[in-house]
Amino acid sequence: MALNLVVSLVSILISSIFPQPRAFQHPHDLFGLSPNSANFISSTSSPTSSTSIPLTPSIGAPPLAPALFVIGDSSVDCGTNNFLSTLARADRLPYGRDFDTHRPTGRFCNGRIPVDYLALRLGLPFVPSYLGQSGSVEDMIHGVNYASAGAGVIFSSGSELGLHISFTQQIQQFTDTYQQFVLSMGEHGANDLISNSVFYISIGINDYIHYYLRNVSNVQNLFLPWSFNHFIASTIKLQIKNLYTVNVRKVVVMGLAPIGCAPHYLWEYRSENGECIEEINDIVREFNFVMRYMIEELGEELPDSKIIFCDLLEGSMDIIKNHRRYGFNVTADACCGLGEYGGWIMCLSSEMACSDASNHIWWDQFHPTEAVNAILADNIWNGLHTNMCYPMNLEEMVVSKEK
Repeated sequence: MALNLVVSLVSILISSIFPQPRAFQHPHDLFGLSPNSANFISSTSSPTSSTSIPLTPSIGAPPLAPALFVIGDSSVDCGTNNFLSTLARADRLPYGRDFDTHRPTGRFCNGRIPVDYLALRLGLPFVPSYLGQSGSVEDMIHGVNYASAGAGVIFSSGSELGLHISFTQQIQQFTDTYQQFVLSMGEHGANDLISNSVFYISIGINDYIHYYLRNVSNVQNLFLPWSFNHFIASTIKLQIKNLYTVNVRKVVVMGLAPIGCAPHYLWEYRSENGECIEEINDIVREFNFVMRYMIEELGEELPDSKIIFCDLLEGSMDIIKNHRRYGFNVTADACCGLGEYGGWIMCLSSEMACSDASNHIWWDQFHPTEAVNAILADNIWNGLHTNMCYPMNLEEMVVSKEK
């Protein structure tokens, strides 16, 4: 039985690495990969992309923002990596088993991710993956999700997993989207849409998981954590300034999650009794401090901008420390995975998953369950459970009127 399970898992792993051999005949195609070219790729994929999700908010009041644009990594990927040859794919069950459609969509979760909840709060439908829509303005008018699992601020972060769309590439994809809006609705119309839309940025954790903590290129001897944190934060700051030049004005920047509590590191560092690895969380805590300070600087530098920073570590640690109040009784073990804490092997099959994810904090090695995402989304929206966004929450950003 054990041998059969291992053989089965290896088979799944191999098929995940090279799921679509025809997708990229030329590596340089990746940078400028467009939805139109993705349509060809998707013809060889399973029919579970985000385009098949018919989810819309309740009919009623007009939306609080015309669109939601998402830039990031697996924390907010809604299907980008379904179209890429990579290990970092969530296109098979049990991923998505508790989602509205009960099918995998590319979200690294058993159900919804934070931006799904926030889209509905804004009065918008779930926004599609950039590679999972037709490329028409009609498909993108309410927003686009450019996030790609494995992506980092550093181009090579996560590259050992396979192809991904890096932070810089995602910014370029948004620029291409903006140009399409200009051609379709004119410069004034495009600028009005973009300046009133919400931009959600959640990236940087892979620069630690797949680069700094692995000591790639001897980076730990070249950069102390403080210097590395400054480098990552300042790069994000620079890209936000670049977005500002194309009339982006409302931005939510997410801090890093407490990966020192993630099942993978509990397994790797042989945690006793599920205790978090504080040396890792200290690096994350320091990064979030630096990023929050830089966001405050940006707010002063960029006129008419509303940029908020949400401390994901702060919000997540509140859930972990007060787990019983939130209804969680499994705080260290992943719902889906193998090895101690479920942190050794990634979630590959339904047989590896627990029966009920709602009482778990962690879904797999690194990602939280839908239940945790719902709580964090509430905090981002209005600080319902704990205040983790500064200097305001998202609701205050979109409903406040200019004086």
